[in-house]
Amino acid sequence: MWQLLAATCWMLLLGPVYGYYRKGRTTNPEANMNISQIISYWGYPYEQYDVVTKDGYVLGIYRIPYGRKCPRTAPKPVVYLQHGLVASAGNWICNLPNNSLAFLLADVGYDVWMGNSRGNTWSRKHLQFSPKSPEYWAFSLDEMAKYDLPATINFIVEKTGQEQLYYVGHSQGTTIAFIAFSTNPELAKRIKIFFALAPVTTVKYTQSPMRKLSSLSRKVVKVLFGDKMFSPHTLFGQFIATKVCNRRIFHRICSNFLFTLSGFDPKNLNMSRLDVYLSQSPAGTSVQNMLHWAQAVNSGLFQAFNWGNPDQNMMHFHQLTPPLYNVSKMDVPTAVWSGGQDAVADLKDVENLLPKIARLIYYKLIPHYNHVDFYLGQDAPHEIYQDLIRLMRECLPN
Repeated sequence: MWQLLAATCWMLLLGPVYGYYRKGRTTNPEANMNISQIISYWGYPYEQYDVVTKDGYVLGIYRIPYGRKCPRTAPKPVVYLQHGLVASAGNWICNLPNNSLAFLLADVGYDVWMGNSRGNTWSRKHLQFSPKSPEYWAFSLDEMAKYDLPATINFIVEKTGQEQLYYVGHSQGTTIAFIAFSTNPELAKRIKIFFALAPVTTVKYTQSPMRKLSSLSRKVVKVLFGDKMFSPHTLFGQFIATKVCNRRIFHRICSNFLFTLSGFDPKNLNMSRLDVYLSQSPAGTSVQNMLHWAQAVNSGLFQAFNWGNPDQNMMHFHQLTPPLYNVSKMDVPTAVWSGGQDAVADLKDVENLLPKIARLIYYKLIPHYNHVDFYLGQDAPHEIYQDLIRLMRECLPN
């Protein structure tokens, strides 16, 4: 799809790109910045750390310890933000400060931390394996839940001295949380409230183009995409974001691409920031992770990755078939927001999930929301963030 967008843009660019369309070009400076530079650009303090998992992956995480409107006092309540599929921590800061969750939380008195799942742009290191090797990319949701979340959350607890934190996840950020908090009770005790934005466990009813992967055999998928990285951010992608999508004439094409996987809601998008959005995404994951998602579409189950033969499954899980994940075992207060136009987290899947959440404290359906509105929507502060912050404050001791 990215190649299709690029080809379309090239055709449209021939000739007029150096002509009168130049007048419609505006590039946001953040479109050429990394995460720490964006945070600093808006006048917020930042800290950057490397977290090493038990299986040797090095994860880049970011901290905004306090806001512009909130003086530095310690300790502040801690909030951890976890992005979705092929995304990054950049999701939480790519809008203006009054519309980006990380900045809003910092400004109302929270110590904000943002994670990056293994294999994305900011977490592509390992103590032993090179990202050029297939061994590096032999991971999916299971490893993110088993290794990435415990390592990151325990690092934050140790660094801040606070025993508990608030967890906000979007899409895959909720998936790995449901896995981790239902299988690791000690980790679950670290979470005050789990805020699930566009939650995804089963994807039986998903309408995302991701369904097309599920119709292909693993062999075909690996022929098409290899056995390493899937959907990384590239220099060519950066060129498209900053030299094409910053032109008003291409806003419609670029926004169509942005919404391809998630549902279409251009009225709720700040079109002037398309170059920033697309310069941060996609951020990449493993082909194996996409195979895991394809498996979930085919099976309709919330289940660990099937390694393809009983011997491999026995080695990883000590049983012949991948275990099912049981959300009802999760003992964490949970607040959920879902979208009526969400092509990824289909409402039928969400409705099947809700009764399994043992400590559901809040639920809101937003009829016009698609999958990216939860962090990009111009009305997200009104529809989500104000209630999210209210629930946090109600949880704080008097």
